[in-house]
Amino acid sequence: MDFLKLIHDLEIPNLFPQLPPLLPTPLALFTFVLFVWSFGPALKTQVRFGFLVWLRLTWAAFLLPAVTGVILAVGGLKVASATDVGHGLTRYGYKVDPVRDGEHLMYTAFALVSLYLIEMLIKGGMIEHKKGLKYLPAVTLFLYGAAYMVGRVAVFPGNNVGH
Repeated sequence: MDFLKLIHDLEIPNLFPQLPPLLPTPLALFTFVLFVWSFGPALKTQVRFGFLVWLRLTWAAFLLPAVTGVILAVGGLKVASATDVGHGLTRYGYKVDPVRDGEHLMYTAFALVSLYLIEMLIKGGMIEHKKGLKYLPAVTLFLYGAAYMVGRVAVFPGNNVGH
Protein backbone atom coordinates (compact mmCIF):
# COMPACT_ATOMS: atom_id res chain seq x y z
CA MET A 1 0.00 0.00 0.00
CA ASP A 2 2.89 2.36 0.73
CA PHE A 3 4.29 1.81 -2.76
CA LEU A 4 0.91 2.73 -4.28
CA LYS A 5 0.81 5.89 -2.15
CA LEU A 6 4.32 6.77 -3.29
CA ILE A 7 3.30 6.46 -6.96
CA HIS A 8 0.01 8.28 -6.48
CA ASP A 9 1.38 11.15 -4.38
CA LEU A 10 4.28 12.03 -6.66
CA GLU A 11 4.88 15.79 -6.71
CA ILE A 12 7.23 18.11 -8.56
CA PRO A 13 9.07 20.42 -6.15
CA ASN A 14 8.31 24.11 -6.63
CA LEU A 15 11.50 25.79 -7.84
CA PHE A 16 10.14 29.27 -7.07
CA PRO A 17 8.50 29.14 -3.60
CA GLN A 18 7.35 32.76 -3.84
CA LEU A 19 5.11 31.81 -6.81
CA PRO A 20 2.25 29.31 -6.81
CA PRO A 21 3.29 25.95 -8.28
CA LEU A 22 2.07 25.83 -11.90
CA LEU A 23 3.29 22.29 -12.48
CA PRO A 24 2.65 20.53 -9.15
CA THR A 25 2.42 16.97 -10.50
CA PRO A 26 3.84 14.99 -13.42
CA LEU A 27 0.35 14.94 -14.95
CA ALA A 28 0.18 18.75 -14.89
CA LEU A 29 3.62 18.91 -16.52
CA PHE A 30 2.64 16.47 -19.28
CA THR A 31 -0.65 18.26 -19.97
CA PHE A 32 1.02 21.68 -20.05
CA VAL A 33 3.53 20.47 -22.65
CA LEU A 34 0.63 18.94 -24.60
CA PHE A 35 -1.17 22.31 -24.47
CA VAL A 36 1.83 24.20 -25.82
CA TRP A 37 2.39 21.53 -28.48
CA SER A 38 -1.27 21.56 -29.55
CA PHE A 39 -0.85 24.88 -31.33
CA GLY A 40 1.21 23.17 -34.05
CA PRO A 41 -1.51 20.71 -35.15
CA ALA A 42 -4.16 23.42 -34.74
CA LEU A 43 -2.34 25.83 -37.07
CA LYS A 44 -1.02 23.27 -39.56
CA THR A 45 -4.18 21.09 -39.42
CA GLN A 46 -1.93 18.07 -39.35
CA VAL A 47 -0.95 15.84 -36.46
CA ARG A 48 2.62 14.60 -36.47
CA PHE A 49 4.02 11.48 -34.89
CA GLY A 50 5.73 13.32 -32.02
CA PHE A 51 2.44 14.83 -30.84
CA LEU A 52 0.82 11.39 -30.83
CA VAL A 53 3.72 9.96 -28.82
CA TRP A 54 3.41 12.77 -26.26
CA LEU A 55 -0.35 12.23 -26.11
CA ARG A 56 0.23 8.54 -25.31
CA LEU A 57 2.75 9.53 -22.62
CA THR A 58 0.14 11.90 -21.21
CA TRP A 59 -2.34 9.01 -21.10
CA ALA A 60 0.25 7.01 -19.14
CA ALA A 61 0.89 9.95 -16.80
CA PHE A 62 -2.88 10.07 -16.22
CA LEU A 63 -3.59 6.35 -15.89
CA LEU A 64 -0.79 5.51 -13.47
CA PRO A 65 -2.01 7.77 -10.64
CA ALA A 66 -5.66 7.17 -11.61
CA VAL A 67 -5.42 3.40 -11.26
CA THR A 68 -3.39 3.62 -8.06
CA GLY A 69 -5.90 6.18 -6.76
CA VAL A 70 -8.81 3.83 -7.41
CA ILE A 71 -6.98 1.03 -5.60
CA LEU A 72 -6.24 3.34 -2.66
CA ALA A 73 -9.85 4.59 -2.57
CA VAL A 74 -11.20 1.02 -2.57
CA GLY A 75 -8.82 0.44 0.34
CA GLY A 76 -10.60 3.23 2.22
CA LEU A 77 -8.14 6.09 1.84
CA LYS A 78 -9.05 9.69 0.98
CA VAL A 79 -7.09 12.59 -0.47
CA ALA A 80 -4.68 14.35 1.88
CA SER A 81 -6.86 17.47 2.19
CA ALA A 82 -9.74 15.29 3.45
CA THR A 83 -7.67 13.19 5.87
CA ASP A 84 -7.24 14.20 9.50
CA VAL A 85 -3.79 13.28 10.81
CA GLY A 86 -4.50 14.85 14.20
CA HIS A 87 -5.90 18.05 15.71
CA GLY A 88 -8.11 18.64 12.65
CA LEU A 89 -5.11 19.17 10.35
CA THR A 90 -3.90 17.45 7.19
CA ARG A 91 -0.35 16.21 6.63
CA TYR A 92 0.35 19.56 4.93
CA GLY A 93 -0.73 21.52 8.02
CA TYR A 94 -4.04 22.81 6.63
CA LYS A 95 -7.47 22.29 8.14
CA VAL A 96 -9.35 19.19 6.98
CA ASP A 97 -11.91 19.64 4.19
CA PRO A 98 -13.91 16.42 3.57
CA VAL A 99 -15.52 17.76 0.37
CA ARG A 100 -12.14 17.74 -1.39
CA ASP A 101 -12.27 13.96 -1.84
CA GLY A 102 -15.24 14.26 -4.21
CA GLU A 103 -13.70 17.22 -6.00
CA HIS A 104 -10.52 15.21 -6.59
CA LEU A 105 -12.61 12.54 -8.30
CA MET A 106 -14.55 15.16 -10.31
CA TYR A 107 -11.41 16.80 -11.72
CA THR A 108 -9.98 13.37 -12.53
CA ALA A 109 -13.14 12.64 -14.53
CA PHE A 110 -12.77 15.99 -16.35
CA ALA A 111 -9.21 15.02 -17.30
CA LEU A 112 -10.34 11.62 -18.55
CA VAL A 113 -13.10 13.13 -20.69
CA SER A 114 -10.66 15.74 -22.04
CA LEU A 115 -8.15 13.09 -23.07
CA TYR A 116 -10.90 11.14 -24.81
CA LEU A 117 -12.11 14.29 -26.57
CA ILE A 118 -8.56 15.01 -27.78
CA GLU A 119 -8.44 11.50 -29.27
CA MET A 120 -11.76 12.09 -31.03
CA LEU A 121 -10.64 15.45 -32.41
CA ILE A 122 -7.42 13.94 -33.76
CA LYS A 123 -9.17 10.99 -35.37
CA GLY A 124 -12.06 13.05 -36.72
CA GLY A 125 -14.58 10.96 -34.79
CA MET A 126 -16.83 13.82 -33.69
CA ILE A 127 -16.36 16.48 -36.32
CA GLU A 128 -14.36 16.73 -39.52
CA HIS A 129 -10.65 16.17 -38.85
CA LYS A 130 -9.26 19.57 -39.92
CA LYS A 131 -12.00 21.49 -38.10
CA GLY A 132 -11.49 19.42 -34.98
CA LEU A 133 -7.78 20.17 -34.81
CA LYS A 134 -8.54 23.88 -34.45
CA TYR A 135 -10.15 23.09 -31.07
CA LEU A 136 -7.08 21.24 -29.74
CA PRO A 137 -5.58 24.21 -27.83
CA ALA A 138 -8.87 24.87 -26.02
CA VAL A 139 -9.35 21.23 -25.04
CA THR A 140 -5.74 20.79 -23.97
CA LEU A 141 -5.92 23.98 -21.90
CA PHE A 142 -9.01 22.58 -20.17
CA LEU A 143 -7.11 19.32 -19.65
CA TYR A 144 -4.21 21.20 -18.06
CA GLY A 145 -6.64 23.05 -15.78
CA ALA A 146 -8.25 19.79 -14.70
CA ALA A 147 -4.84 18.17 -14.11
CA TYR A 148 -3.71 21.18 -12.08
CA MET A 149 -6.86 21.07 -9.97
CA VAL A 150 -6.50 17.32 -9.35
CA GLY A 151 -3.30 18.11 -7.49
CA ARG A 152 -4.54 21.31 -5.91
CA VAL A 153 -7.66 19.87 -4.30
CA ALA A 154 -5.62 16.98 -2.93
CA VAL A 155 -3.45 19.40 -0.93
CA PHE A 156 -5.30 22.64 -0.19
CA PRO A 157 -8.60 23.02 1.68
CA GLY A 158 -11.59 24.69 0.05
CA ASN A 159 -14.54 26.61 1.46
CA ASN A 160 -15.98 23.75 3.49
CA VAL A 161 -13.31 23.54 6.19
CA GLY A 162 -14.78 22.17 9.40
CA HIS A 163 -18.14 21.09 7.91
